[in-house]
Amino acid sequence: MNEETKEMLLAQIEKLIAYGSEQNTINPALLEYLTVDDLTSMRNNLMEKAGTLKEEDKAWLEQFKKYE
Repeated sequence: MNEETKEMLLAQIEKLIAYGSEQNTINPALLEYLTVDDLTSMRNNLMEKAGTLKEEDKAWLEQFKKYE
C-alpha cells in the first residue's frame, strides 16, 4: 500500500496554493500539529476548488471569444 506521508501531502498542498511561486506558503513546523487525515482533507478540498475555479475561468474567458 502506498501510504502518503505528511511531507508528501504538504508538498501537494503547496503546489495547489502556490500558483507557480517557488516560495513556501506553509510553515513546515505545522506538520507536528496536523495529522495525515487533516492534510489529506486540505489537499482534497483544494483540488475540488481548483477544479471549480478552472470551470469558472473557462466561463469567464468564453465572453472574450471572437465569433465569426
